[in-house]
Amino acid sequence: MSKEVVLDCLGEACPIPLVKSEKALEKMEVGDILIVQIDHSCAMKNVPEWARKQGHEVELEEIDDGEWECIIEKMK
Repeated sequence: MSKEVVLDCLGEACPIPLVKSEKALEKMEVGDILIVQIDHSCAMKNVPEWARKQGHEVELEEIDDGEWECIIEKMK
């Protein structure tokens, strides 16, 4: 069964959300979901871009004004 991991990166600028996402995904199984909470425009661009390059499924949802959840499904 897949699990969900929530990563709170609110208030953190690049490259911290990216580094944290990378470390979290390494420990996860294929099919698991990583939800990265971000509020920095550079992280909003870099995290999904990086995850797609790694071959994962990515969705970006605006939760609040200026707050986003980057939902990454580990594909490999």
